[in-house]
Amino acid sequence: MIRLRGHHLLCLLGYRGMGYSDEFCINMTAIYERLRVQPETEIVMIEGPDDICGHYPKDQHAHCEGASVYTRDARVLDKLGMELGKPVPWSQVTAKVADHVEPGDIQVICASCPWEPYGVCKEGVDIIRRGESLPPAPSRSGGPAAAAER
Repeated sequence: MIRLRGHHLLCLLGYRGMGYSDEFCINMTAIYERLRVQPETEIVMIEGPDDICGHYPKDQHAHCEGASVYTRDARVLDKLGMELGKPVPWSQVTAKVADHVEPGDIQVICASCPWEPYGVCKEGVDIIRRGESLPPAPSRSGGPAAAAER
């Protein structure tokens, strides 16, 4: 079972191999690929740092406990009608996204996120709404600065 916080449901849809460090990307890729390949994998929604946050670089300012992150989590859970502590298969999460989230919602829900301008989460929502499968994660890593260099 994978423990996730609310906004990471949308982050996972937009994950394209970019992250805060190599260790973070290795973990995020493993979670992303497991959910992509095994959509019946159960996840449980939690409040606060989750299995993704656990690999945030220790030498960087952690935003995992920031008020804006908790607000984003609550917005996502509310939008999807999901409850904390209740295990659900990933396929049910993507079905809820397809039914309740528009690509343009990302700009509102995730306005304070540094990844939002890249459009990858919006793209991920669009892919799910069209009933398509998410693409395999690329092997390239790096943060917003590295992504801007591409």
